[in-house]
Amino acid sequence: MADEVTDTEELPETASTFAETHPDVWDRYGDLGRACSQAGPLDDETRRLVKLALAVGAQSEGAVHSHVRRGLNEGLSAEQLQHVAVLGIPTIGFPKAMAARSWVTDLTER
Repeated sequence: MADEVTDTEELPETASTFAETHPDVWDRYGDLGRACSQAGPLDDETRRLVKLALAVGAQSEGAVHSHVRRGLNEGLSAEQLQHVAVLGIPTIGFPKAMAARSWVTDLTER
C-alpha cells in the first residue's frame, strides 16, 4: 500500500503547490510516511483504518477525506470506513464523531 500521494494532481491545491515549490521536503515527507508504515507488523487494511481513526480523532476533515478515498481505492467497504467514526463516539464524543461520519459519508455515498 502506498501511504503517500505521489501524483500532485490528486492533492488539494495548497499541498500541491507546496509539493511543487519544495519537492525535496515533499519527497522526504513521503519517505517518512513509507518508513512509518513499514515500521511495524500491521497489515495494509489495519494501517488504513488506524490512519483514518487518527484523522477522525484529530478532527481533520481533509485527512478523513484522504484516508476514506484511499481506503475505497484499496477495497475497504463504506461500512468499514463508517464504523471507524462510530467507534469514536465514546472517545471523542457524539458531536465530533457525527462530524467525522459526515466527512466519511461525503465520499462513501457518491
